[in-house]
Amino acid sequence: MATARRAAASLLSTNICRACLRTQTIRPAARNITRLQQAQQHRAINPTFVPTRWHSAPAGGSRSYSFDEIKQYVESPSADRIIVDVREPAEYEAGYIPGAINIPVKSQPDAMFLPEEEFEDRFGFPKPETDKEMVFYCKAGVRSSAAAQLAQQQGYKNVAEYRGSWMDWQKQGGREAKPGQA
Repeated sequence: MATARRAAASLLSTNICRACLRTQTIRPAARNITRLQQAQQHRAINPTFVPTRWHSAPAGGSRSYSFDEIKQYVESPSADRIIVDVREPAEYEAGYIPGAINIPVKSQPDAMFLPEEEFEDRFGFPKPETDKEMVFYCKAGVRSSAAAQLAQQQGYKNVAEYRGSWMDWQKQGGREAKPGQA
């Protein structure tokens, strides 16, 4: 009997069947608890929703680069590879990986979908060609993953990410560039 009362009190605190408990005795409330428990067990056995665990991982089909690889690319730039900083302009202006261009994914998520002329008007440099390798980075790796997925949706085939991103670059002592520096 005490167990039924505790269960009924628990139901009251969770606002389940509050109106029912005011007019019924504890015994019918205990039946309601039993039905609720049975429904929960049924859902556990036969779930209608399977929980999904989201991982912060590279976009499907994109390659992940390490600090040493990015450092090598900065020291030996290639016309076939573009390093893209997807942080906001204020973050970019505070410091970026040398040679990186800024295409902010949060405030400009449609950037990769723009026609070439509009892209150049908006950003001040030509839209990257789809056959170039694009290596995305941000502050900690979250926005770069989103940008890589957007680029893939737009038809960029050679997409990569620097998962360590800006925080890793600074921690590892990578050279920092700022706008206006040669």
